[in-house]
Amino acid sequence: MKILSVLCSALLFSLSLSAQAGPIVIKYSHVVADTTPKGQAALKFKELAEKKLPGKVEVQVFANSQLFGDGKEMEALLLGDVQILAPSLAKFGKYTKKLQIFDLPFLFDDIDAVGRFQNSAKGRELLTSMSDKGLIGFGYIHNGMKHLSANKPLRTPKDASGLKFRIQASDVLEAQFKAVDANPQKIAFAEVYQALQSGVVDGAENPWANIYTKKFHEVQKYITESGHGVLDYMVIANDEWWNGLPADVKQGLSEAMTESIAYGNKVALEEDANFRQKVIDDKKAKLIKLTKKQRQQWREAMKPVWAKFEGDIGKDLIEAASDANKKPAKEKKHDKEKAKQDKANSH
Repeated sequence: MKILSVLCSALLFSLSLSAQAGPIVIKYSHVVADTTPKGQAALKFKELAEKKLPGKVEVQVFANSQLFGDGKEMEALLLGDVQILAPSLAKFGKYTKKLQIFDLPFLFDDIDAVGRFQNSAKGRELLTSMSDKGLIGFGYIHNGMKHLSANKPLRTPKDASGLKFRIQASDVLEAQFKAVDANPQKIAFAEVYQALQSGVVDGAENPWANIYTKKFHEVQKYITESGHGVLDYMVIANDEWWNGLPADVKQGLSEAMTESIAYGNKVALEEDANFRQKVIDDKKAKLIKLTKKQRQQWREAMKPVWAKFEGDIGKDLIEAASDANKKPAKEKKHDKEKAKQDKANSH
């Protein structure tokens, strides 16, 4: 009887502690605006996680570098000061060289090709390529193809000679701009607007979402629609923290993560053209469209960067990414049908 009484007391004490503990607080930090695809994905994750796990988790989203800037966030994650991040794929060079593949210039023809590679077996393998460094990846969020901007027209590689361009902390991006005789400058994302406005740098590379939401087009006279690279993100967590969660919480968070990433990518594909049009409508920067010949000149000037980093990334990975540019027969058929329908609608 006495033993039973002790066990009951222990159980009640355990339940009391559990009740006092409250929900698991999950800090999700990122450096862009809430209105961007990544910002929308983070907010959707909060909504879904708290709905699936009522009272068990509380997700706190910190946008616009409110909690940590892009220079400190990875360290903060590993120290446990934040639980979820979605850094640019360019930020992982310190943890794995393989993810440098996403920085190679003119590797992907468009965002659809990027998606095909990310969803392939090779692309999915990269999500666990940093587990030995304490990081686990859940999936990729699109932001879009990058375009060049500057205070002078950029039509050929020679136009970039001598100019200072802001880049993320990436050896590949540094080599990319050096290939056209430009001067790359590594600057935190939160400081880019001021750097462009004050002339610390002459230009930058960004997707339409970043250009518009951060108002870069207000401090740049020209935007060249180059689509020379991709700026996407990987949603990651501290591996030790993740594996220490209760099974039911992990299940709910996994579902919320999958759904929120899909939502973010849907927003990215839908909003890319909208952000582009908003930049044009503001009439503060002139849009430059490259001819096929001009685009090929940029491609030829920058492509030697591939060979420079092939040893680190892996030839097989580069080939797999390049193969993603080939559209499956089903997509080709859909494109033809859409073009036919568009033509019919125009009459």
